[in-house]
Amino acid sequence: MAKLSILVVDDESGIRSGIKRILQNFVVSFPFMDEDFEYELIEVETGEDAIEVINNQLIDIVLLDNKLPGIEGIEVLEYIKKNKISTSVMMITSYASLDLAVKATKNGAFNFIPKPFTPQELRTAIESITKHLFLKRMTKKMHKEGKQIRFQFLSVLSHELKSPLNAIEGYLRIMQDKQIGDNIGDYETMISRSMERIKGMRNLIIDLLDLTRIESGEKKQNLTQVNLVEIAQLAIDTIEPMAIQKNVKIITNFPEQEIITADINEIEIIFNNLISNGIKYNKNDGELEIIIKRENKELKIIVKDTGIGMSKEETAQLFKEFVRIRNEKTKSITGSGLGLSITQKILKLYKGKIKVESEEDKGSVFTVTIPLN
Repeated sequence: MAKLSILVVDDESGIRSGIKRILQNFVVSFPFMDEDFEYELIEVETGEDAIEVINNQLIDIVLLDNKLPGIEGIEVLEYIKKNKISTSVMMITSYASLDLAVKATKNGAFNFIPKPFTPQELRTAIESITKHLFLKRMTKKMHKEGKQIRFQFLSVLSHELKSPLNAIEGYLRIMQDKQIGDNIGDYETMISRSMERIKGMRNLIIDLLDLTRIESGEKKQNLTQVNLVEIAQLAIDTIEPMAIQKNVKIITNFPEQEIITADINEIEIIFNNLISNGIKYNKNDGELEIIIKRENKELKIIVKDTGIGMSKEETAQLFKEFVRIRNEKTKSITGSGLGLSITQKILKLYKGKIKVESEEDKGSVFTVTIPLN
């Protein structure tokens, strides 16, 4: 478990002891963090003492009161900025004003929490500042290692998340103002559309995390004996509600079991991407056939759909990152453009490959081949 040092600067002993009680056994954890964070607290009563501490040791977070004997908190903040000291500052004061908030923000304060605050308000603020520190450190680490985030990555992420957020915000404002009445049923369509967009954003974030883990080399494979038939069936069960909506018939051609040595999470990603694409890009009343078989010392996974298909130009671009086939038939289909790229990168770990054969308006056939030796 990682530790972050917090310097509490306040001349009121009750406030200092209260903060210590609230954060003493507090742990912050997020799904995207490799480890949890706990906190080590240091207390001082004056701004002069605070400056002495931050000059002599690494402080991650400063909880800084403004009204202090001697120099004020805002002066401590200005000192931190002027000397380019790497710490995140949150102002805490019972004398909050707009002028102070503006001045504190200009001098680099991360957040501003007025007294009195509840334990939950303080914990929420600490969670936020911890997440900020973690992401800041990761960015710095990537920069040092020469793995700076590409402009394409940022622009795609910005576009893919901004559009659904704008739509959700618009729907919420309509509901907030009760623009089409007081009956909740009148807003059912808006709620459903918002849920779909949230689902799309969640899938994008999952895809980005999968891609980052694979490319960084940080994800260690957990190789075990896995049954491909069970994993394929789980993927089918997950996507079945969408298949029912489009009345797509799913046909399986599996042996009773097919055991290989692999990382179960990686195999799940492969099946989830192939089967979900087979439904998303299929036609209403279509079919999706999934085949698992052994052939010439190789394992083959074949996914055939009766969907909208692709041109030769489109299939040539299909496995590139952030590439989505955009035309009149696909404009209403959401996706990150990462699924097949991730699938291909995973298969390379198994010395496997993936190919596609497709014909416009007739469907596509994806074939995965993995050597069994």
